[in-house]
Amino acid sequence: MDVILLGLRLLLAVLLYAFLAVVLFMLWRDLRQAAVGHQVARPEGRLVVLDTPEDEISAGMVFPLQPVTSIGRSPTNAILLPDTYASGQHSLLSWREGQWWLEDLDSRNGTLLNGTRVTSPTVVSAGDVIRVGRTELRLELG
Repeated sequence: MDVILLGLRLLLAVLLYAFLAVVLFMLWRDLRQAAVGHQVARPEGRLVVLDTPEDEISAGMVFPLQPVTSIGRSPTNAILLPDTYASGQHSLLSWREGQWWLEDLDSRNGTLLNGTRVTSPTVVSAGDVIRVGRTELRLELG
């Protein structure tokens, strides 16, 4: 009788550990799939200068975009515009929720999107024209 009880206890312990192993494996697999599913590829984007009165940059010049791209006159910006009408930290172009968003950083002259002043974070699409100071930039994707 003692041998049977010992055997049942060992079987119960093995089954318990097997159950825990299966649960941990399923959790690991689900977490891995969730992580892969949430990775949204950032499209390759760039800003192309359409018009500028400045000599340091010219029409056709291309600025590649980063996931968070600051635009302004200060050298700390990702895109440095030597435009005297641009503020030091003028605007921010960022990739979130699967799209590009433009926001004005309380600049003195404002940021325009297709001729309309940006007052809150706004979605930007391919071909949209962004005006920072006196410089016009077009968003291109791909």
